[in-house]
Amino acid sequence: MSAEFIAEKLAADPRILVIRLTRPEKKNALTAAMYHGMSAALDAANNDPEIRVAVFLGAEGAFSAGNDLAEFIQIASNPAAADETPAAFAFLKALVGFEKPLLAGIDGLAVGIGTTLNFHCDLSIASSRSVFATPFVDLGLVPEAASSLLGPLTMGYQRAFALLAAGETFSAHDAQQAGLIWKVTAPEDVEREILAAAAKLAAKPPAALALTRRLLRGDKAAVLGRIEEEGQHFVACLKTEEARNAFSAFQNRRNS
Repeated sequence: MSAEFIAEKLAADPRILVIRLTRPEKKNALTAAMYHGMSAALDAANNDPEIRVAVFLGAEGAFSAGNDLAEFIQIASNPAAADETPAAFAFLKALVGFEKPLLAGIDGLAVGIGTTLNFHCDLSIASSRSVFATPFVDLGLVPEAASSLLGPLTMGYQRAFALLAAGETFSAHDAQQAGLIWKVTAPEDVEREILAAAAKLAAKPPAALALTRRLLRGDKAAVLGRIEEEGQHFVACLKTEEARNAFSAFQNRRNS
């Protein structure tokens, strides 16, 4: 297990699996090792009858800054590595394959997959200071997590275009209005409220809850197919001069 996240049953209620990102010095940017570890944690939880709910949590002020761009820059500069599908896409398939309720408690920054993860969550609570952004196009890339499919279905085409293509930043209230998250609360209340929601779900009849969730979510095939399609385009984009120039510009802004 990566030291940059913790996946463990909640001591007060072992029916709840908490996956907590613990890389605050990098604003919880996600590495390949973190993706692999979280995928394994979700797969194990799927097969553990004691676990009924999984909850994603970040750090104070930073849920996740998205993919660690240093790894993408390395892939983009290495033609052989660029032929490999990034580890993020295996994690996304694990999200889709998870058959129990998925929740997220978000405080502060939610960038890239920190935003698109919520399309796969059943309930997300965000603090009033949270911001949601997906700068894929600005980096010469395309959206992931089947967000190009789920975004328009969830929030309508124009809101999805604003978030995923135009790169507009959404406030917590924007995200709530768009249907990306369930509820907005004070920063100090996020963790308490999302764990309380998880406890309520964990106490419900699990078979009926699982069936209801499956009916609500519908056929997974289209979602998995879109993740695969996005992944192919994503890898192809990583090889382009456009993406390399965008990464270079980002680094220059960060270093200036």
